[in-house]
Amino acid sequence: MSGLLNVSSVLMCPHGGTVSAVSANARVAAAGSPVLRASDTFLVAGCPFILALVPHPCVTVQWLVTNLESQVLGDVTLSDQSVGMCLAADQAPQGVVIISTQLRVTGR
Repeated sequence: MSGLLNVSSVLMCPHGGTVSAVSANARVAAAGSPVLRASDTFLVAGCPFILALVPHPCVTVQWLVTNLESQVLGDVTLSDQSVGMCLAADQAPQGVVIISTQLRVTGR
């Protein structure tokens, strides 16, 4: 099973903007933070993308591939294998979300 995403997960648009998740899930946590679901709100801030000399930043995320192995509050969860499309204000696709994962380190 892939690592579940939570509100502390680091997500970015392909241009370096920061993706912030707003979740209504307050019941199920992973690594101490609420687990993210496909229906949660994902806002992008600080995207510098310019199209034809006009700012055209990513503003939101639509999830195309979710984690079908688990659900929280009746909605599918998101994992480090999920695929989200960043969208501009006019709903134009801008590229996929970058999900930063950390390796788990164990010691002796």
